Amino acid sequence: MLAYIRLRLLSAIPTLLGVSFVVFFIMHVLPGDPVDVMLAETGASAARVAELRESMGLDRPFHEQYLLFLGNALQGDLGRSLHTNRSVTESILDQAPDTLELAAAAMIIAIVMGVTLGVVAAVNHNRWLDTAAMVYSTLGISMPLFWFGLIGIMIFSLRLRWVPTAGSGTWQHLILPATLLGMTMAAIIARLVRSSMLEVLRQEYITTARSKGIHETWVIMVHGLRNAMIPVITVIGLQFSGLLSGAVVIETIFSRRGIGSLAIRAVTTNDFPMVQGTVLFAAVIYVLINLLTDMMYGYLDPRIRHGSA
Repeated sequence: MLAYIRLRLLSAIPTLLGVSFVVFFIMHVLPGDPVDVMLAETGASAARVAELRESMGLDRPFHEQYLLFLGNALQGDLGRSLHTNRSVTESILDQAPDTLELAAAAMIIAIVMGVTLGVVAAVNHNRWLDTAAMVYSTLGISMPLFWFGLIGIMIFSLRLRWVPTAGSGTWQHLILPATLLGMTMAAIIARLVRSSMLEVLRQEYITTARSKGIHETWVIMVHGLRNAMIPVITVIGLQFSGLLSGAVVIETIFSRRGIGSLAIRAVTTNDFPMVQGTVLFAAVIYVLINLLTDMMYGYLDPRIRHGSA
């Protein structure tokens, strides 16, 4: 298993290098100059502009700038914000817990709802419970996340006044954004679990287990669900990574602290170092989640980690 983990970690290095290069390249070719952004309201002289460009390394060739950025990033230094002059790394670490809290809560809701609905739909195939679960799944996949957010605020915050309209810091601020984000992901998981469960329940070993007199609940939950979850685990991992992009929408709608709102502010204010830092941070999280997903996949199906599948 350790050899499998090392292999996955080594394979992640080219991905992170590629992401860092693409992000740096895009920031380099976009219109605008970081020095102009920093000195926009100061009326600095040409000498001051040249001095600042030199101190930031912007007068060097592109490849030297990238290698300097990469070397600093490997040491945890992602530069300083052009607007607050605060370390980008400190800003990200300050707001990352809020985004990870939102994503983790949403993922728990998504897994519980999605797996439950998928199993219920599969066990009640072609009955009204199956139809109801698939109608919910279709709506959840089809409707945009911002629409769910606005409807949720209108009903639960403005009409019923059960939860705050915006902000972060308490469980009351977390429950509605996490539920709405989780419900959209649950729709996808439910459809996949249903499909996988239907295939597993047709297998011979399920018939054998039933013929031995094993209780139906045990057959479904132990013999059926564990094997049905093998192909679903990968999608759940990808969905968790997708929650980071969903968090951008949710954090904007609910005015929450987090990496998403930090990135949006950086884009709107041309804060290039902050944009680079938030995107690179999201890429690292994405790679780590994929690694954990592969580990879970290998645990459920030993053929994967031993290279026999």
